[in-house]
Amino acid sequence: MMGSETEHRQTGLQPSGAATVHTAVEFAHQAEKLSLQTTQNNEYPDSVAVEAQFITPQDPVILTADGGRLPTVPLEQAHKLNILKEELDGHVSKEDAGPAGNNPLTSPSAVAALGSAEKQSEGSLRRSMPPTNTHPLFPPLPLYGPPSLLRDIQCWTFRISSFFLSAAFLGVIVLGALFTSIPKVCVKTWQRLTFRNPDLKRPFYKEEVRRQNMRKEQARSWKRRKSQDRGTPDQENAQGDDGYVPTEGGPDPVVCDVGYYARRVGLDIEEFEVQTEDGFIIDLWHVYDPREYSKLNDEERTYRGPELFTGDNRKRLRDPSQKRKYPVLLMHGLLQSSGAYCVNDDDSLAFYLCKSGFDVWLGNNRCGFHPKHTLLEYSDPRMWCWNIRQMGVFDLTALVSRVLFETGFEKIGLICHSQGTTQTFVALAKEQRPELGEKLNVFCALAPAAYAGPLIGKMYFKFMRVISPGLFRVMFGIHAFIPIMMTMHSILPSGFYGQLGYTVFSFLFDWTDTRWDRGLRDRMFQFAPVYVSAESMRWWLGRECFAKHKCILSTKEEWRSEEREDGTDGPLAETASQRRDSALGHNTNENHRNPKGATAWYDERVCPFALWVAGNDNLVDGKKLLRRFEKGREPHVRVVHSKVIPEYEHLDVIWAMDAVDRIFQEVREVLWKTCDVRDKCRVPKGCEDVGPWKREESEAGDEDEEQSSSDSA
Repeated sequence: MMGSETEHRQTGLQPSGAATVHTAVEFAHQAEKLSLQTTQNNEYPDSVAVEAQFITPQDPVILTADGGRLPTVPLEQAHKLNILKEELDGHVSKEDAGPAGNNPLTSPSAVAALGSAEKQSEGSLRRSMPPTNTHPLFPPLPLYGPPSLLRDIQCWTFRISSFFLSAAFLGVIVLGALFTSIPKVCVKTWQRLTFRNPDLKRPFYKEEVRRQNMRKEQARSWKRRKSQDRGTPDQENAQGDDGYVPTEGGPDPVVCDVGYYARRVGLDIEEFEVQTEDGFIIDLWHVYDPREYSKLNDEERTYRGPELFTGDNRKRLRDPSQKRKYPVLLMHGLLQSSGAYCVNDDDSLAFYLCKSGFDVWLGNNRCGFHPKHTLLEYSDPRMWCWNIRQMGVFDLTALVSRVLFETGFEKIGLICHSQGTTQTFVALAKEQRPELGEKLNVFCALAPAAYAGPLIGKMYFKFMRVISPGLFRVMFGIHAFIPIMMTMHSILPSGFYGQLGYTVFSFLFDWTDTRWDRGLRDRMFQFAPVYVSAESMRWWLGRECFAKHKCILSTKEEWRSEEREDGTDGPLAETASQRRDSALGHNTNENHRNPKGATAWYDERVCPFALWVAGNDNLVDGKKLLRRFEKGREPHVRVVHSKVIPEYEHLDVIWAMDAVDRIFQEVREVLWKTCDVRDKCRVPKGCEDVGPWKREESEAGDEDEEQSSSDSA
């Protein structure tokens, strides 16, 4: 009896054992596909993928055996790895997953069905798995496995083809920019030959001349100071800011160094490294007053690991009895770095806020000037497999977390320009990372980029939209986007590069320097472009995402339907056929309108917004975003301030000579009135009479649909 019972138990174990072996083989194959290195012959055991960690329901990162992190992979691949791991751990039996001969893990759609079918069972990882469907504006990124001969051939093929084709594309753009600038050059040359000054029509010509003379006097004063080896009253008065003594001066060499320009106005910069949850190392710059802050050592400023929103206050004040400064994080635009906030001397937004009494931090997105990752090298295509979604979900969140750790505050203020606003709008969305809104007191959006402007219809942008994703990768590669631009940046003289950069970007994005201090223009273009991924530019300009839908979080069908309901149909319903389709859709769905908040992007965790829209901006349409808020499409968004500056262009919001009076002062006041710890912070300069913003009053104003313009100037 005992013998037959033992025999029965052994035969019963055989199918289970075979299933376990089969699962182990599947897991090994799946892990190798997602690992850092190939694992043949037990090489690189520490680089093996062991688990997919879901940062958000749509953003899995791969954990390796040694605790390293690899960037996002397609959802079905991450689910498959976790399901197999769970089965090996004994939480789910192979019988629950189906017979080995009909394995549901062999297809992405089957994995999705398996995940939804197991939702009702308790204690299973599959029950908590995110859905495998993705937002139409954020299609799945390609999967690049560990290095192999086939992958290396693929990478080099794309690198070689994209080097020549993207260089040719850039050459056409440069020639087009130079050609279109010929008439302007001829007109100015003729005016000068006839003894007329072509600059007299510039709106701030007299102020430009005054500032140019002031800079010359400062350079002479600096020279006298260096010769006498001591400061002079002339030099200090020339700066025009009480108590701030510059430690750099003389003629501007026009360099790509934010610390140098900070020292020219009596401030300084310390550089931090921040690790994102998917392993990228990004740069965070801290602007500080050297009279009251002690710079941290190199070890304290290095990256701390991927964990977010942990740690104690590390703020170092020379006088601990003083109240702390309220921290503010600034994020830059497309192809820029946060050096763009540091190019106008005392009228730079970063330096203006610092001297007003804020603790200013400048965030930079992944790759920037020096691409860095904890595991990946520049040549690995996984280093470049990201777009605006990852910049918002990972980069912005990591930067906010580090600022909170360094300052000890629970919330900070956030200021973004252009693409910086886009990644914030994306990150705060209820499908992405809405909890980030609970770490921000206010989000100040300068030239908010949520809807496309008419510039998206230009010929060169249309070309990038009509080519297929495969052809896009052949032309622009699967690594950095046109990296020859950064090579030119490093070898060309700064003055020539600044002039060329302005000419090309003005041609591409329809900017002018009419309202800028032209004497600083070469400096402005030293902090652009930076390294960005070809995938990121494909998101902006390719046929699938932003260029197609002309919005960052709604499909074109959704926002056109909303505008028809609101009676605000815009010019982006371009063609007659599209207008006929819109009319048919309007007649068909006239009696089936959704509630105003049904298509909201944000939930109750979103932070208050403040928006400054450039009225003459052809790159993005900020007015359409304001209408979205005014029409009640976002019931949870409290707009504490909004303003449209009719004559401003896209970059005027940070570089215009009158931006201090028309924007920066208002930004300063909005930051202070939304601060939730005013009693613990120093009152910023110029904010002595600014009262606190009361949320209850804002919500009451929302009910009357008037809040979005209540604070407009």
